[in-house]
Amino acid sequence: MNGKDSAPGGLALIEALVNTLDVETGADTLDTADGRAAFGLAEPDIPDARVLREALRTACLAHAGHRPPDGSAAPPLDRLLADAPLRVTVDAAGAAALRPAAEPAGLTVRVAAAIATAAADGTWLRLKACEAEDCRWVYYDRSPAGRRRWCSMSVCGARAKMRTYRAKSAESAESAESVKSAESAESVKSAESAESVKRA
Repeated sequence: MNGKDSAPGGLALIEALVNTLDVETGADTLDTADGRAAFGLAEPDIPDARVLREALRTACLAHAGHRPPDGSAAPPLDRLLADAPLRVTVDAAGAAALRPAAEPAGLTVRVAAAIATAAADGTWLRLKACEAEDCRWVYYDRSPAGRRRWCSMSVCGARAKMRTYRAKSAESAESAESVKSAESAESVKSAESAESVKRA
């Protein structure tokens, strides 16, 4: 995804974290030093970051109306965020914001603050996971009705539409073959009946 398509505000952090795993290829950028550095993670932090990532993916799937994959072992997101210490700050102009209680803030705390802020401004539910089972890329749904189903209409959407088209074509071909077989059987039956009448 390019910067133009990134989620707004703190949701960009969540989008980037979930998209560290390419579901189709299995490539995980958290396996690289640069990938870990992007989130301020050390190697020992990776197992917990992966658990958090999959819990976030499950929430994004739910936002798009999808169930998590069978056998998904991701714990509920609320359990992972339960101990994230946050505080409300108020600036000189009276504007309130939710901030980590301590600095430097860990990844879980930054994610919790991003979710709380996005929930307050109504953007959290627009962070979704692609409907394609071999993708599950997280994207921000900017469509007016909020009903986008795929991360990319030109890739995942096109594949899904082609699969639907092929399934319908195969179904139509089977139906036509069934009709043809029935007509052929009826013709044989009619011919046999005519032969029986002729012999009588």
